[in-house]
Amino acid sequence: MVAAQAALETKMLLRNGEQLLLTVVIPTLLLVLFSTVDVVDVGKLAAGQDRVDFLAPGLLALAVLSTAFTGQAIATGFERRYGVLKRLGATPLPRWGLMVAKTACVLVVELLQVVLLGAIAFALGWSPHGNPAAVLLLLVLGTAAFSGLGLLMAGTLRAEATLAAANLVFILLLVGGGVIVPLDKFPSAVANVLDLTPIAALSDGLRDVLQHGAAMPWADAGILAVWAVLGLAAAAKWFRWE
Repeated sequence: MVAAQAALETKMLLRNGEQLLLTVVIPTLLLVLFSTVDVVDVGKLAAGQDRVDFLAPGLLALAVLSTAFTGQAIATGFERRYGVLKRLGATPLPRWGLMVAKTACVLVVELLQVVLLGAIAFALGWSPHGNPAAVLLLLVLGTAAFSGLGLLMAGTLRAEATLAAANLVFILLLVGGGVIVPLDKFPSAVANVLDLTPIAALSDGLRDVLQHGAAMPWADAGILAVWAVLGLAAAAKWFRWE
């Protein structure tokens, strides 16, 4: 039942033009645009590195944000409004099974995003470094953190409020989360606060591994783990199915 629901969730997401734009098209366009056109100062690069080496990890983080948080929050919020969640809760599929199916859908879409963005980045001259296991751990922690926050928003706010808030958060974190603009370009007091956001932790952690070859950015992983625990716990406690 969980596998069937996960397959259905994935098909619905991939058929949704607006969600596809958010999760696939926007990160791809940003990667190509800012890697080929010098319109954003990405800071000092090491010898032999190009703009794509800075941008690719940040846009992988943005892809996780768009799928696990923004897309999931909006879709789940409207499913709750239209009574879909209530009806599914009355089927043999348990509620925990529905959450597992939604998580599986997110992971499948993220896998497709990583493959697509990675292929385009390689075509643009990307030269990643570091431990793939560290990258995988950061992506899993980031997914858990954003999923918890997305479900919390979808389960507590009205669908229209979720739509507006999720898109606003996406834009704010795109600009101020270290995705395409280094955090050291912001005032130090602002940068210190932004460092604690999950998007900054994920983008900086991925950049430390993939651009600088770090073994494991434990500080960034710790920030993501805290957000994941808090977000999932809050969603489990306050999520309303009706």
